[in-house]
Amino acid sequence: MFDAMLRRRLDAPLARAAGLVDRSWVTPDRITAAGLVLGLGSAATAAAAWWAVSLALWLVSRLADGLDGPLARRRRAVGRGDAGAGGFFDITADFAVYGATVVGVGIGSGGPLWPFLLVLLAYYVNGTAFLAFSSIAERSGRTLDDGRSLSFLGGLTEGAETIAVHALWLVLPFWSGEIALVWAVLVGITAVQRMVAGHRALR
Repeated sequence: MFDAMLRRRLDAPLARAAGLVDRSWVTPDRITAAGLVLGLGSAATAAAAWWAVSLALWLVSRLADGLDGPLARRRRAVGRGDAGAGGFFDITADFAVYGATVVGVGIGSGGPLWPFLLVLLAYYVNGTAFLAFSSIAERSGRTLDDGRSLSFLGGLTEGAETIAVHALWLVLPFWSGEIALVWAVLVGITAVQRMVAGHRALR
């Protein structure tokens, strides 16, 4: 819901940060890989109930996730980009980190797992909706170009909300089940929004 506004505010600072790390040995894929490893580390430490460590790893992993795109666009502007491999790696890494974190928090919290299973189901349907839309929109020439590799349909819950809720789990693990239940409903609503919007856009 807040992604478009945050992107406008953060694009310039992230572009400057990308300029600072733009070295021959630093590539967008390596930053993505670092974010993936840190995110999986956050999930593992959440499962062990090391909440402070998990929170730190989570936030740093999301910072890495915010840097790989601006660096890729910077390289592409001077003819050093790829044909889409980086975008593919980025989205699959994100899904791996998000899913692993849900599992890690569910295990570490020690409570019922069913609210976290509902979150995973909502993520599955939501991800299917926007990835299917992006693929079909590309083939039919109806892409939504905001500088990212895929055509993203907006909705109630987007990247910013996901980062915030996953962080909230790690700050308030004793309420993580309740947070997960509310979050599953909100992500489910977003999935329905994207299904309806995508169908209308492709008619």
